[in-house]
Amino acid sequence: MGLGKKTIDDQNYCGKKVLVRCDFNVPMKDGVITNENRINAALPTIQKLVNDGAKVILCSHLGKPKNGPEAKFSLAPVAVALSAKLGKTVVFADDDNVVGENAKAAVAAMNNGDVVLLQNTRFRKEETKNMPEFSEELASLADAYVDDAFGSCHRAHCSTAGVTDFIKDTAVGYLMEKEIKYLGNAVNDPVRPFTAILGGAKVADKLNVISNLLEKVDTLIIGGGMAYTFVKAQGYEVGKSLCDDSKLDYCKEMMAKAQEKGVKLLLPVDAVCIKDFPDPIDAPVETTVVPVTAIPADMEGCDIGPETMKLFADAVKHPRPLCGTAPWACSRTPLWQLALWQLPRLWLRAMLPP
Repeated sequence: MGLGKKTIDDQNYCGKKVLVRCDFNVPMKDGVITNENRINAALPTIQKLVNDGAKVILCSHLGKPKNGPEAKFSLAPVAVALSAKLGKTVVFADDDNVVGENAKAAVAAMNNGDVVLLQNTRFRKEETKNMPEFSEELASLADAYVDDAFGSCHRAHCSTAGVTDFIKDTAVGYLMEKEIKYLGNAVNDPVRPFTAILGGAKVADKLNVISNLLEKVDTLIIGGGMAYTFVKAQGYEVGKSLCDDSKLDYCKEMMAKAQEKGVKLLLPVDAVCIKDFPDPIDAPVETTVVPVTAIPADMEGCDIGPETMKLFADAVKHPRPLCGTAPWACSRTPLWQLALWQLPRLWLRAMLPP
C-alpha cells in the first residue's frame, strides 16, 4: 500500500484464527443500537476473512465502564446486528472476563469461516492500562491479528497495541488502510489550501499533532472540549467546561506558533452552555448560547454556537481535502446527536449553493 503497512490482502487466512480489533463503540439507547455506521465500516474486512476461510474472532470496547462488567455496556446487541448483516450467526462469547471459559470454548468450537465476538474489552481493567497479562490472554486465542479500529488505534491499550507483543502475524484491515492512505496523502502531499480540524476532550492527546500540523496546514480549526483550554489560555473564564490547566502554556505556545507560521487558527467564538447534565441523561436540558469570552462560572460549554458554525463553515468552503478528528460536543448530553454530525453538516453547508 506504499506506507510500509501489511494489509489483509497480502495473504490468505484460510484455517487461521484471526483476532480482529474493530471499533464497535456504537451509540445505544435502552440496549438498542441507534447508529450502525461503525458496524457497517467493519464489514468488508470481516467478509474478506470469512471468504478466506479464517476463524474470525472480533473484539472491541464499548463506552467507558467504571465499575467492571455492566450489562448496559455489553456487546451482545452488536453480535445480533452483525449476524443480520453478514447473513450468518455471529457467536457472542458472553464472558465478563473477556478471555474466560466461554470465550475459549467458543473459539475452540469454530470452523473455518465462523465468526465469534468477544465481550467488551474494557470489562477488564487491564485493557486501558495496556497490561501484558491481558494482552497475552487475547493473543492466546489467535494465530494472527488484524487492526481495523481506526477510531481507537491511537490508544495504547491491550487490544490495540499490547497484543502485538505476542502475535507477530499482524496486518491492517480495509478501514485502516483507507484512512492511512487518505491521511498520508493529505498531510504529506496536500492540495492547498489545506485545512485540518481537531476535536476531542484532551489537549494532551493532540500535543504532537497540533505542533506538527502547524508546520503543514493553511488553516487549523479546533473544536470540542479541548477548545476550552485554548480559550482559558487567552485569559477568559470557561466555567465548568472541560479544561486542562496543565496545558495552558502549551496552548499559548501553539497560538504564537500559528501566528509565526502564518497559519489561520480558528477557535470557537460562541458556545452552547448547560448548567448540569440532565437525569436521565437523554432528558431535555435548558441551553444558553453565549460568547466564549463570557461563559458563566456555573455553566459548562458543551457545543459550538451558531456564530462558530458559520465561521467554521466559511473556512471549509473551498473544495479541497480536509482532515478531521473527533466530534465537537460532550457525547453524554442530548446535544451529542447535533454535534456528532457537526463536521459533515459544515462540509455540506460549504458545498451546497446558497
